Order: sequence, then C-alpha cells, then structure tokens
Amino acid sequence: KTVVEQIGSVTGIVNDTKKNNISKKKATAVSSGCACKEEDDAANSTTACCQSEDQSSPGRDDECGDDEYVSEEEYDSDEDDDSAEPEVIDLEDMGESMKNNGKSNNKNKEMVTPTQAAALKKEGYKLIGTHSAVKLCRWTKHQLRGRGGCYKHTFYGITSYQCMEATPSLACANKCVFCWRHHKNPVGKEWRWKTDDPYMIVDEAVKTHIHMIKETKGIPGVQMDRWKEAHTVKHCALSLVGEPIMYPRIDEFLGDLHGRKISTFLVTNGQHPQQIDSIRPITQLYVSVDAPTPESLIAIDRPLFSDAWDRLKQSLCSLKNKGQRTVARLTVVKGWNSDEVEGYAQLIALGKVSLVEVKGVTFCGKSDASNLNMSNTPWHHEVIQLTTKLKEELAKLRAEGKDVPEYGLACEHKHSLCVLLARVDQFAEDDPVTGKRKWKTWIDYEKFHELAARNGKDPSFMFDVKDYTEDTPAWALFGATEEGFDPTDQRHRKKTKHPKYTKFDERGVPTHDDNNKRLTPEERNRLTKMMDTKMSEVGAGTTVTELKGGEKVVQDASLMFRGLVVEK
Repeated sequence: KTVVEQIGSVTGIVNDTKKNNISKKKATAVSSGCACKEEDDAANSTTACCQSEDQSSPGRDDECGDDEYVSEEEYDSDEDDDSAEPEVIDLEDMGESMKNNGKSNNKNKEMVTPTQAAALKKEGYKLIGTHSAVKLCRWTKHQLRGRGGCYKHTFYGITSYQCMEATPSLACANKCVFCWRHHKNPVGKEWRWKTDDPYMIVDEAVKTHIHMIKETKGIPGVQMDRWKEAHTVKHCALSLVGEPIMYPRIDEFLGDLHGRKISTFLVTNGQHPQQIDSIRPITQLYVSVDAPTPESLIAIDRPLFSDAWDRLKQSLCSLKNKGQRTVARLTVVKGWNSDEVEGYAQLIALGKVSLVEVKGVTFCGKSDASNLNMSNTPWHHEVIQLTTKLKEELAKLRAEGKDVPEYGLACEHKHSLCVLLARVDQFAEDDPVTGKRKWKTWIDYEKFHELAARNGKDPSFMFDVKDYTEDTPAWALFGATEEGFDPTDQRHRKKTKHPKYTKFDERGVPTHDDNNKRLTPEERNRLTKMMDTKMSEVGAGTTVTELKGGEKVVQDASLMFRGLVVEK
C-alpha cells in the first residue's frame, strides 16, 4: 500500500473503534462508580464497560441450578454513532496501529504496561514473567521477629514466616473500593495476554520469595531459627493482587505448588464460576462475598461484568460440590456493606461453605482510586456483633426448613479484626460427658499433601474436609483471653499505641483503665456525661453521611473512647 492508503486504513480502524466505544459508553455507563469509566492506564483502554447490555446473562434465581453456567459473551458490535468526531492519532501511535493492523486480541501482548509495572514495583511487588508477582507479607516479618502471626496462623495453623504471598494474574475483573492495592494492576474480563509457563512462575516466585527472606536477616529482632526455617516455603496465599483463577493454566500452577508440598489458599472474587468448577482440589478455596444485594455489589466491587451478581451466586453454588474446605470471605466496610445481614446469610446458604471469615476492612490511606476513610473500618467488637447476627440468620434459615448447615463461632484474631464461623458437622466434636465443644479448624498439612498427591495421580480419587482436620489450640478459640494472639510470641506496641481504656460497658463507656484496673464511680460518671453530650450532638446509633465524590463518613458516639491511647 502507499503511505496515503496505509494512513487511510489506520484512520478507519481508529474511527470505527472510537465510534463503537462512544456508543457503548452512552448506552451502558449507568453507574458513576463503574470501574471502566475511570481514565486509567492503558489496561482500561481494552476493557469494555461494566454496565454493558448482555443478552447471554443467565439471570438465575437464588437457588443453585444444575445446568451448565453460560458465561457472559464479549460485547456485540453496537451501531456506529455518526455524530462522533474523528479521533486524532499521533504519528508514532499510527505506526504502532499499522504494525498491529487493528488486531486488539493479540494473545502475545504483555499484561502489564511499563507505567503499571513501575507503580507496582514502587509498592514492593516483585514481578515474575509478564503477569505474575510476589510480595513479602508484613505478617511474615512480624512472626520472624516473634511478634505474632496472621489470622491464618490462628485459624488454620499455617506458619506465617513460611508463607509466600503470590499471584499468577495481576489482572482483575473488579475494582473494589476497599482494594488496598489502590488499583495499580490491570483490569479485564477474560485472559487476552501472553501466557507464561506455570512451572517457571512457581520456580521464580519461590526463588524471589526466598531472596526477600534472606534480606530480612538484618532486621532487628529476627529470630535466627525462624529465619532459617523461612527458607523453606510451606504455604502459598494466592490473594496478593488481581484474580489468580483467571490464569488459563491455574490448575497446572496449583499442581506444581502441591508437588513441592506447598499448601494453597486461593481467593477468587466469584466472577469466574467455570474456573471454580474445573480446578483440582486445593487446601482451601475462598470466594469473596463483598455485598448482600446486587445494588451494593455494583457500588462496592465496581465489577466489569454486567451479570456480576449472577456470577457470584453461581460461584457460591459451585463451592458446595468441591468436597474440600471452602470459605465465604466477607470484608466489612462500615457505611457500605455492613447492613442487610439476611442477604449475606442467603448467599452463604447457596454454597454451604465449610467456613465463613468475617473481616473488617483495612484502611490503607487516601488515594485517587478509593474514597474510603478511617471511619469505614469497624472495631473488633463490631465485627463480632455482625458475625453473631449472621450466625443467628443462618440458624433462622435452618429453622424454616432450608437445607443450611449449622455454624458456630470458632475462632477470632483481634489484631486482624477477623472472626471465623465454622460448620459444626465438619469441624466440631462435642464431649458426651462434659458437653464441651472441641473445634478442629486447623489443618493437617502432611495429610493434605498425601491426599492431594493421590488425587494428582488418580483424579477419580476424592477426599473431603474431615480427612485433613486438626485440633484448634485453646488460645485460638473464640472468646479466649488471648483473642487469637499466639502466646508463644510477644505482642509489640509502639510507645503511643497503648489503649487508654481496655474494657467497656454495653454503651461503650470505659470500665477499666490502661492497666486493666476498674475505673472509679466518679470517673465513670464523668465519662458517661461526655458520651451523653456527644449523643445529643450526633444522635444515638450509627449515622452515615455521604460527601461529594461518594465518600461516606460514619459517626457513632458509642465509639468515642475506643481509639484513645496513652504513652508508656
């Protein structure tokens, strides 16, 4: 072709693309919180609008269907918008467009742009290949120093300093308002990038993780026996960033981890039910349940899929057929998704999950990608209240004749604002003499690897939850005085981080001081009057004020004394 013909060809491609995009946005961009409406990096330019019309949406009822789930198809071509102005294209970009010849679904292109890679590396991510990453978890460093382990240590018995946090896919189909990665990663509904070898990813991830462990040797307080043991990775938390289950070769990836005797804790956002059905048995499979209604799911998860609610429900339905440990994970964001507990109970009932983790959101500071503030983070007692109510709602469904398992309050980890509900039929044993209940939420990892190896050789061999449970220690149980903190470690506090009050009454008025001594009646009366004054100003109970830009500020007079600290 002549230069003129080539320019004309490229201009036509660009104009067609521009017209389609404008038409789609006009027809579908309903929600102001829609992820794809943000002017983001190059990753967003290839992602269709999350509110697009979709004729193939399954539109399922609340009950799980036995028929095969039909995934959302790619968007159909909309009619051209003749009123759209022609796109102006830079000469350098024109050359690139000519080279690609308008082929946007190039499976050999890399997932992460240079800008995104720089942003991720700045936040401490170590990139592996073209779409994977590892990062050293803060709990790994804490436990190396004898300062306590993460909630998975308390609930399931992992060794935090031998846990690798990783992902084989930096891309995600959601842009959740509470995501503590601040949306530095790409977004997408399906895999359209170069696919790296899973064995290479695992090998490089382990090597990179061990290299980061070696670098912690100089951190003050690191215990050398733990530091040496940390060079052997025993657990992998696939919850770092992105959606790991999107990776096309995820099953091989998981198999390689198991082959190295590395347990697998995989977290998915519930937007890819077919992948949930197809993966091999793993140590523990999570689905994030971030909202109790379709409307709140769109507001808080900001999904790219227009049928996100149906996908979440079908993902939960898929869990009940897995056979191994499954988890519904609820991230509580005050003012956003902390109401309508009945809706959460109905979703959990769909999957008959083994465990329910209820965790308060972690506030990670202000960013352009999120409009959360510190008032959206609940206190631990509020998480306990919500979890208790959720347990009661699940019991109501049972009383109504619904096929719902019985759940009990099994564990808590106050530092992480996390409480665990566990199925009684899978994890509890009641002593026939004393009537005291014993929980078995911990995992026998050697037994799991033995079972997983048999399944790897013979996929027809299946095993279930009870085959690899282990007794939960007393300190990890719900209501224990340790509140989930391993007594073999030492709690470390900064000088300004000692709570001024340690116990409170039902109204939230302090009853004990920083040394856990009971306050005098005079002091309690003084504090009670202060709370009464505050309640007269902001009202009793919780009030939520929505500010410009969508930020929600939560006020509750009963919490006014909770955050006060003293120096020691």
